[in-house]
Amino acid sequence: MIKKPTKLKIGGNTDFFVESGEIMDPIETFFAQAQAALALDPSLTYDSADAFGDTPAMADALAALVLAGQKTATTSAFALYAKDQEPLPQPRGLNIVLDGHEQPVALTYTEAVTIHPFTAITPEIAAKEGEGDRSLDYWRQVHTAFFTREFQAVGLTFDPATALVVVEEFRLVFPIAQ
Repeated sequence: MIKKPTKLKIGGNTDFFVESGEIMDPIETFFAQAQAALALDPSLTYDSADAFGDTPAMADALAALVLAGQKTATTSAFALYAKDQEPLPQPRGLNIVLDGHEQPVALTYTEAVTIHPFTAITPEIAAKEGEGDRSLDYWRQVHTAFFTREFQAVGLTFDPATALVVVEEFRLVFPIAQ
């Protein structure tokens, strides 16, 4: 049985937890609960804790798709990893999905990471994204708009004809109990 930490409010709307006299942030608490529930090696860590999308509403909607088992892939822009000098995601990684309030809602396991031209995304990948009607046309429409905003935010121009995307395929391993 998992010992439930005591929840406290410490300034603003940030929830923190106290366990054995130490203050833990919600992401660390969530991961500790997942480790215990899944009997994971205590030395194991997660690779990232991020929300999908670029607005709180989108993050909530996409996190709900992950929890429902409908979203099993995500796509990001290869050029933005290079611009930010961030490493690409790696297979076999554990990642925490955050909602629109930056609270942890799910732990996923990355099964595969591949790089594709934006124009070469298949209907199968679009369906794994789980969004809208799960069609390739819908995927192209929303991802063109999303990547255009993401590129503009860093002073770049998104060109679907030349852009490369990073596709992460994952599975849900630990949903948060409500």
